[in-house]
Amino acid sequence: MNTYHSQVFARRPSVAVDVGGVLIGGAHPIVVQSMTNTDTADIDATVAQVAALSKAGSEIVRITVDRDESAAAVPKIRERLERLGLDVPLIGDFHYIGHTLLQNHPACAEALAKYRINPGNVGFKDKKDKQFAQIIEIAIRHGKPVRIGVNWGSLDQVLLMRLMDENAQKGGPQNAQQVMQEAIVQSALLSADLAEEIGLPRDKIILSAKVSQVQDLIAVYTELARRSDHALHLGLTEAGMGTKGIVASSAALGIVLQQGIGDTIRISLTPAPGGDRTREVQVAQELLQVMGFRQFMPIVAACPGCGRTTSTTFQELAEKIQGDLRRNMPTWREEYPGVEALSVAVMGCIVNGPGESKQADIGISLPGTGESPAAPVFVDGKKVKTLRGANIAAEFEAMVGDYIKNRFGQNRVGEGGEDKGNMVQGSEALATVK
Repeated sequence: MNTYHSQVFARRPSVAVDVGGVLIGGAHPIVVQSMTNTDTADIDATVAQVAALSKAGSEIVRITVDRDESAAAVPKIRERLERLGLDVPLIGDFHYIGHTLLQNHPACAEALAKYRINPGNVGFKDKKDKQFAQIIEIAIRHGKPVRIGVNWGSLDQVLLMRLMDENAQKGGPQNAQQVMQEAIVQSALLSADLAEEIGLPRDKIILSAKVSQVQDLIAVYTELARRSDHALHLGLTEAGMGTKGIVASSAALGIVLQQGIGDTIRISLTPAPGGDRTREVQVAQELLQVMGFRQFMPIVAACPGCGRTTSTTFQELAEKIQGDLRRNMPTWREEYPGVEALSVAVMGCIVNGPGESKQADIGISLPGTGESPAAPVFVDGKKVKTLRGANIAAEFEAMVGDYIKNRFGQNRVGEGGEDKGNMVQGSEALATVK
């Protein structure tokens, strides 16, 4: 009786772009992406991190291509990933000398699924348009899409100063922040127009406009979406570490996504030294899931705790269940189609416990302080058993596993293309435990 429903939002119309088999834009689901922080020339480290990001759910992965050694490593990284059975598209992140690297390393240009270039540092003065054109021509030759990624920290200063002068001549109707926002939007749109004039098709162009402040992101992407039908990559650059980065990114992207804007997202978290890079993938997935855009893994509803729940049992059980689900999802997606729609409740006392547990596919209401040491379990809205004793947690974990096998295991398709029988609902399959 999963109460999680994917809300249908009116998405902004955009031109779909094929990035190595992953479709971005149009009516396609919003794509989660991430970026490595390894030295790309270190093939072993980069392959390991790309594999980890892909396993965590990153549907495309960006890698830095900043010098000859990293460009030479790209086709070897691609080959190693394919030997591991990973076909995740690789995006090359180019700055300053991208035109030279792509020209001198055609195997790199071919191995990448997309090129990311920044119009603010692709070249300077009279070289700017020439070097931009060289990259676009290489993309056309190899049939690759390009993300034109404007970043406020490396914004085209010539364009910015021209807009500042024009604004001053008009009597300053806009403040400096508004002029900067307009410069970011214009940089993206003018670069996209130039790419199309050179011959890059519209369905090979993705735009992004990265800023580090929430209100700037909302303003820039709202205007960019109004003036273009290009697929848009969302992300708050330099979002920060820990909760600050998560909160800022979620606030900014949540508002823009709610307006139907955005076709692919990255949560740019600063990891702690030696920290887990896959955290940004998890946050991106959870943002899209809690907003109702996509489902990536089962939802675990858990009691926050209060004075009625002085025991840590429910917290430990909720953490264990969540960890098991996340760890097993890469395999379960293949074995149990639809399992990402599962909802589980782990509640801590009688106040909201039974009600919340009934609303989940499978839920348990643990006893609070002073309550009878009994834990009713609900499956598909029906009470199927009351657990007691020292093994409540282990017994409930086993019941969750049985529920998944009995319900979602029936979704697998047999050799002849026929479903393996009718799906057995969890409450019926677990009726024998009453």
